[in-house]
Amino acid sequence: MNVSRHRFRELVAEAIDSLPEEFASRLDNVAVLVEDWPTEEQLHGVKGTLLGLYEGVPQTARSFLAPSGLPDRITVFRGPLCERAIDEQDLAHQVRVTIVHEVAHHFGIGDARLRELGWG
Repeated sequence: MNVSRHRFRELVAEAIDSLPEEFASRLDNVAVLVEDWPTEEQLHGVKGTLLGLYEGVPQTARSFLAPSGLPDRITVFRGPLCERAIDEQDLAHQVRVTIVHEVAHHFGIGDARLRELGWG
């Protein structure tokens, strides 16, 4: 399933807009980016590929004494998500799951707990 970068960005925006207000309102200083594919550096030796990536300091590890200033980043990868999707509805669902997964990392929730919750 392939969609244009523009349409993919719309799906990402819709996924962000669908987040519950109690989470969306606490997404401080977070940039959401769309890239076609992860770089070798972003893969960090992971076999296969990534659907999304959170880069930053989770809220649970932040200190008021040493604020970052730089925004955290959530990158959503169009290529891998489009390859997995069977139609646009499935793509929209997978984009939302990816956004929720990466936002959870922003709030300090790790992969093991996300798998337990069904978001891994």
